Amino acid sequence: MADAPVELIIPGLFDSGPDHWQSHWVATRPRAVRVELGRWHEPSRDLWVAHLDRAIGRQRGPVVLVAHSLGCLAVAWWARDASTARLSKVRAALLVAPPDVDRADTHPLLQPFAPAPSVALPFPSLLVASRDDRYADFASLARLADMWGADLADVGSLGHINAESDLGDWPQGQGLLDRLITGHDTAPIVPSAAPFPHPVIKGRHRP
Repeated sequence: MADAPVELIIPGLFDSGPDHWQSHWVATRPRAVRVELGRWHEPSRDLWVAHLDRAIGRQRGPVVLVAHSLGCLAVAWWARDASTARLSKVRAALLVAPPDVDRADTHPLLQPFAPAPSVALPFPSLLVASRDDRYADFASLARLADMWGADLADVGSLGHINAESDLGDWPQGQGLLDRLITGHDTAPIVPSAAPFPHPVIKGRHRP
């Protein structure tokens, strides 16, 4: 499809290793491209935002942002200050397991991204939340989704939805991404290890 968006894969802290679903997607989804944010082990908010802006600017057509963990905060900070031209290229964003950077015990490496931006994202977005994520409790993720104007997908108990979650190429997540890209609610969701094989999606972009 000529109008099919490029899927910009945006990892979090320490990058996404070979067993991470993001790496599987880069290897198997033909339009997926990993974004090199730099300084993976000592992230800089300004650097990550600048690299994300350049990655979006290099694409001629529309993009969909696929962020995990701290990468979600990079997306939110980028969206707050990005130009209208850059923002217009983003069709949607899939935001998976953002950490709660505002809680008292936030890891020092995450603190440069605090506080979480309180401005609604100017494009459709879906925040995917696990009920046993050690970096953010479910209630805080629901509040974050509301603050960002994102729909909320409850995928049950998948930990931090990372390599340790042993999701492989995470068919359930691919289903969510495909639905987000097409804007349809009819694409099938393949059950994952979550207790709820079909994610419960709530928010302004879904009925």
